[in-house]
Amino acid sequence: MVEKLHLYLLLGSKKGGTFEKKTKTPMARARFSGLEQASQHKPIDFVNPHAKSSEYYGSHVFNQKAMREYMSKEAYESVLSAIDKGNKIDRDIADQVATAMKAWSISKGASHYTHWFQPLTGATAEKHDGFFEPTSDGHAIEKFNGGMLVQAEPDASSFPNGGIRNTFEARGYTAWDPTSPAFVFGSTLCIPSVFVSYTGEALDHKVPLLRALQAIDQAATEVGQYFDKNITKVNATLGWEQEYFLVDEALFNARPDLVMTGRTLLGHSPAKGQQMDDHYFGSIPERVMGYMREVEYECHKLGIPVKTRHNEVAPGQFEFAPIFEEANVAVDHNSLFMDILDKVARRHAFRVLLHEKPFAGINGSGKHNNWSLSTNTGINLLAPGSTPKRNLLFLTYFINTIKAVNDRADLIRAAIAAASNDHRLGANEAPPAIISVFIGSQLSEVLDELEKLESGKMSPEKKTELKLNVVGKIPEILLDNTDRNRTSPFAFTGNKFELRAVGSTANCSASMTVINLIVADQLKQFKVEVDGLIKGGMKKDDAIFNVLKDYIKSSKAVRFEGDGYSDDWKVEAAKRGLNNTPDTPRALDFYVTPEAQDLFAKHGVLSHVELEARYEILQEEYYKKIQIESRTLSDLVKNHIVPTAIEYQSILSQNVMRLKEVLPADSFKRLSKEQIDMIIEISERISKVLSQADAMTQERKAANQIDSARDRALAYCDKVKPYFDTIRYEVDKLELLVDNEMWPLPKYREMLYIR
Repeated sequence: MVEKLHLYLLLGSKKGGTFEKKTKTPMARARFSGLEQASQHKPIDFVNPHAKSSEYYGSHVFNQKAMREYMSKEAYESVLSAIDKGNKIDRDIADQVATAMKAWSISKGASHYTHWFQPLTGATAEKHDGFFEPTSDGHAIEKFNGGMLVQAEPDASSFPNGGIRNTFEARGYTAWDPTSPAFVFGSTLCIPSVFVSYTGEALDHKVPLLRALQAIDQAATEVGQYFDKNITKVNATLGWEQEYFLVDEALFNARPDLVMTGRTLLGHSPAKGQQMDDHYFGSIPERVMGYMREVEYECHKLGIPVKTRHNEVAPGQFEFAPIFEEANVAVDHNSLFMDILDKVARRHAFRVLLHEKPFAGINGSGKHNNWSLSTNTGINLLAPGSTPKRNLLFLTYFINTIKAVNDRADLIRAAIAAASNDHRLGANEAPPAIISVFIGSQLSEVLDELEKLESGKMSPEKKTELKLNVVGKIPEILLDNTDRNRTSPFAFTGNKFELRAVGSTANCSASMTVINLIVADQLKQFKVEVDGLIKGGMKKDDAIFNVLKDYIKSSKAVRFEGDGYSDDWKVEAAKRGLNNTPDTPRALDFYVTPEAQDLFAKHGVLSHVELEARYEILQEEYYKKIQIESRTLSDLVKNHIVPTAIEYQSILSQNVMRLKEVLPADSFKRLSKEQIDMIIEISERISKVLSQADAMTQERKAANQIDSARDRALAYCDKVKPYFDTIRYEVDKLELLVDNEMWPLPKYREMLYIR
């Protein structure tokens, strides 16, 4: 009864005609049909409520447990050596691994295999090949050998390559990454792989990440041995927090802008948005809970350690977060997780929106990257301990990280740059485009005290005072320091740094590559300086403190504890020499400065050719996305909005003419004024919308004539994109004027609240 009443209020009375007759346009019928379908969806729960996650966690992953069961000891140890030490796996061992992997995956229902990789398209890629192979006697066998496991050959020219490969030079290679475990997804064995060109250049997200992780391992291990000779390996760890929106599938399909661009290009804010703060951490809607449970089930089978789920700030917005993992595996898991979100959403009659700003006027979505460093001895290098020595270890990595961000902040800005993220940065609790570091007032006081220490050798009394009064207090400070700064792009949160500026659609590898690269470079420089002081006769601890003290002074500019949204901070940041780069085309320029190119090349992360190609790809991606949005907006305006507004204007005009026929002249003049004013306003807004849409089209055509990818991206940014807001303003005003039943697009108040 409640559902029927709800529909009755939404759709209006159906007396006097069917629903289809009462609604005026096909789009409007789709909209109201979508509302009807949305109200009828029932919660779905495919998961056995009595099953424990521990019973099936990792069941579809070729992990160490599966390897021990299916592989020989020799093959097992060879794979572990490849994972831990980067040693190569020879062909005989690869054959053994392939045989074991095939047997295991078939037992899980796999019939095909694929090299699962992450090209520079923003999505994962896969080409499925069957284990099936016919024999000469008319039968068939399941075949999968080491050659099939180790390498495959997709078309390199068909993926973004920045000019590295021509169409007639199509060959590229995917190669097995043994450090990330294979898994069975559906009926396919997925083999995490790198993707390179025939000539060896990286064409994916994984290759530079693996190289950066190798650099941080080496640099952090060398510094770690100042404190503990047992430290022989350092892993970068990542815990991502994925925010997303859910929309009913039928409403999604009735919004061409959502289908084409992932965000709403039009739409008036509802009377109730997020201003009541009642959605955040609120009770999860029953339908959404069923969806979340299935997402968790699929994740846990695939070894993705998703642990946290909750409502986010905006209506219709939610979040998942896992336990942290080694960074390469975590990046793979996040890429797979986004695919799971989408596939499961469709089974629940939802569509998941991963765009950073799918709805105007409310919070956008991010993907907070929680980054830290852990040793083979079980120490988190960004967590203080119970002894002064352990806290000096912490301070070393803590201060070096801040120094790295201070010196290379622009590279971080480049790593988070994207057309979709530009809508989010600096608005509704997303951090600003100015890169700064938040560490909290109490840790700032600790660094200020260290800065005041006298240079040179310290007396035993000074060392004792330092250990007791400064270093020794750090655990207590962090225990009581619960401050958080949601406006900071890079915040220290107790035992990790949280890069909050990463966009929700992003592949985590771009930001993780840069963070690990710049910290590795900084730690290398730190070791050079400390070793120089030691060779000059200074004791090790004194040398470490002296270099850290200099770093505290030289990295003060990037430390900021205040409101990152304020205009005062923009002024202050400029005084400090911090760049404020609000758009992607200009932010990407930081990738190709001579300093950046030398940094990437020095550590073997990306050659000059690879970096230039990546820069070209990212500029192209930017203008293509704005181009698609512009074309979609023109279509909506000219084929949906304006015809509907004209039709409603015609209805009003006919009504005014009839009033004139039946009312006395003085009554007509008095009673028709509001309707005539409305007709005039609709006419004016239609005129503005059409003229601005035409002007936008002309700017788009002009931009398309520009050959340079960067110059074309700038033209789209500076000349085409500004029309989005002016057109939207007029259309959103029309939405409030035109008959609700005639309006062709699902409205915010209809999409944002899960029924």
